[in-house]
Amino acid sequence: MANAELMSAIRTRLHRAADPARAAGAQAYLKSEMPSLGVRVPEVRRIVKAAARELPPGSLPELQSTVLALWRDAGWREERYAAIDLTGLRLAAGEWSMLPVYEEIIRSGAWWDLVDGVSHRLCGLLQTHREDMSSVLRRWSTDADLWIRRASITAQLGAKSETDPALLAAVIEPNLADPEFFIRKAIGWALRDFAATDPDWVRDFVARHGGALSPLSRREALRKIT
Repeated sequence: MANAELMSAIRTRLHRAADPARAAGAQAYLKSEMPSLGVRVPEVRRIVKAAARELPPGSLPELQSTVLALWRDAGWREERYAAIDLTGLRLAAGEWSMLPVYEEIIRSGAWWDLVDGVSHRLCGLLQTHREDMSSVLRRWSTDADLWIRRASITAQLGAKSETDPALLAAVIEPNLADPEFFIRKAIGWALRDFAATDPDWVRDFVARHGGALSPLSRREALRKIT
């Protein structure tokens, strides 16, 4: 059962922090049909952390129910940000049973700000359940849903030396011909991120794939490589 008190506290505090002047601009920038309260992302995180400290979920199932209830019933975009932030509680760290929650967020969120919000959660699952999560990401890389494919590509952001280069190549390669901007941007972003750890691997990957790599992906991948 969801933690109704926690959800109510989060919603109340988000509305108190609302900035109508900023809200219109935020909604326009995100091209979102869901209205915005105009609360900045760092402030949403602060609100969620404080509320969760005061009214902590008593178990992982309770946390999962709370996240999904807040997500599904959201009337404002910041409520969805708050639901994602709740998945960052220690209770959920590395828990395999959180994967369906992340997948629902990706499929129903279907926009970059929400999808990218769980990329580090996927990275955490990969570090603790490498074989199983690698299989999931390989499968996701050919999914019909472009946001699931994007998530498979960005799932190792920030992994640094823990990055699996073979997996990175395996999720990028099926998407090289995709003309979708958000896929091409994700490919470049993932390669640029890994270039900080292994620039030679990224340089070689770009060279090997030649014209198959879009100009956008290539430019992003090599941007920080001298």
